[in-house]
Amino acid sequence: MPLGYRSAENEEADVVEDGDGRTPEKTAAQARTGPRQTWAALPWLVRTAVVWSACLVIVVTGLYLLGRVATLLAPLAVALAVTLFLAALLDPVLRGLRRLRVPAALAALLSILLLLGVLVGVGALVWNLTAAQFGELTEQLDQGLQRSRDFVTATLPVTEAQLDRLLRQVTSGLGGGFDPVGGARTVAEVAGSALLALVLLFFLLKDGRSMWQWVLRRMTGPNREVTAEAGRVGWRTLGGYTRGTMIIAAIDAMGIGLALVLLGVPLALPLALITFFGGFVPIVGATVAGAVAVLVALAAKGPTTALLVLAAVIAVQQIEGNLLEPLVMKRQVRLHPAVILVVVAAGTLVAGIAGAFVSVPIAAVTYRVVDTVQRHRERRATAEAATDTPPPAPA
Repeated sequence: MPLGYRSAENEEADVVEDGDGRTPEKTAAQARTGPRQTWAALPWLVRTAVVWSACLVIVVTGLYLLGRVATLLAPLAVALAVTLFLAALLDPVLRGLRRLRVPAALAALLSILLLLGVLVGVGALVWNLTAAQFGELTEQLDQGLQRSRDFVTATLPVTEAQLDRLLRQVTSGLGGGFDPVGGARTVAEVAGSALLALVLLFFLLKDGRSMWQWVLRRMTGPNREVTAEAGRVGWRTLGGYTRGTMIIAAIDAMGIGLALVLLGVPLALPLALITFFGGFVPIVGATVAGAVAVLVALAAKGPTTALLVLAAVIAVQQIEGNLLEPLVMKRQVRLHPAVILVVVAAGTLVAGIAGAFVSVPIAAVTYRVVDTVQRHRERRATAEAATDTPPPAPA
C-alpha cells in the first residue's frame, strides 16, 4: 500500500468517530441546542421574569431564615432592637452633654437616668390618677355589656343562647389556660431582656462612635467611604424615625385622651397610654388603640358616646396622617402606606408583637441604606466615565 494512502473505510471511520465517538455534525448540533442557546432563544419577558423570581425567592428565603433565627433568640433580638431605638432616641441628649465637656461614661449614665426617670414618673402618675377608677369601671362594664347584648339581640337575628355560645367559643379560643411555668419563664425573659438592654445601651452610648470608627478602619478603598456614608444615613434615619414617631404618638395620645376626658369615659389616661404605645406601629397600632377606646366608651357610656369617641379618633388620625407626619417625619423616613401594611403584617407573622414594632423602622433604615449605596455607585460610575472621556481635539 503506498505511503499516505488511506482507504475509503478509514476515511469513513474518521467521519463517523471523532476522538470520543461523536461526529462533528452531532457535536455542532448539540452546541446549537445547548443551555446558553436555549436561554437566549427564550423571549426577554420570560427571562426577566425568571431572573426576578429567583432573586425574590432568595431574598424572601433569607429574610425568613433571619426572622426565624431572631425568633429563636427572641430575648437577645428584642434587647438589641430596644437598645438601638433608645440609643437613637437619646443621641441628642448625649451629644448635648458631651458639648458641655461631660465625660463619655457620665454622659451615658445621665442619659439613661433621664430616660428611667421619665418612664417611672409617667407610670406612677398614670397609676395614681386611674387606680381608683378600676372599681367603678367593673360595674360600668357589666352594665355596658348588658346594654350591648340587648342591642345585638334586638337588632340582629341572634338569640341570647346563640350569643352566649359564640362568646364561650371565642373565650375558649383566646384563653387556653394559664401555665405557671410558661408565665414564670416569660417574666424571667422580659426581666433579663430589660436588664441586658440597659447594659448594652450604656456601652453603646459611651463607646458607640469608637466602635463604628473601629469598623471603618477595617474597610479599604471605596468601601470605607460608602460604608461611612450609609452608616450615617441609616443612623440619622433611625433617630429621625424614633423621635418623630414618639412625637406623633404623644400628640395622638393627648388628642384622644382629651376627647375621652371631655366625654367622661373612664380610664382615659390608660387608654391614652395605649394610644401612645400603639402609635409606634403605624396605621395598625393607631387603629387598634382607637378600637379599644371606642369599645370601652360603648361599654361604659353607651352607643352615643362611642360614636363621638369614634369621630374623635378618626379626626385625630386624619390630622396625624395629613399634617403631622409630613411635617415631623420629613421625606427621608416616610414609606408608602401599602409598604407599611405589608411590612407590619410580615413582621407580625414572623415575630408577633415585637415584629410589628420593629418591622417599619427596619424597612425604613434598609431602604435609606440601599438608596445611599446605589446613589454612591451612580456618582462613582459618572465620575469614572467623565475621567475616561478623551479631551476634545483642538480646532
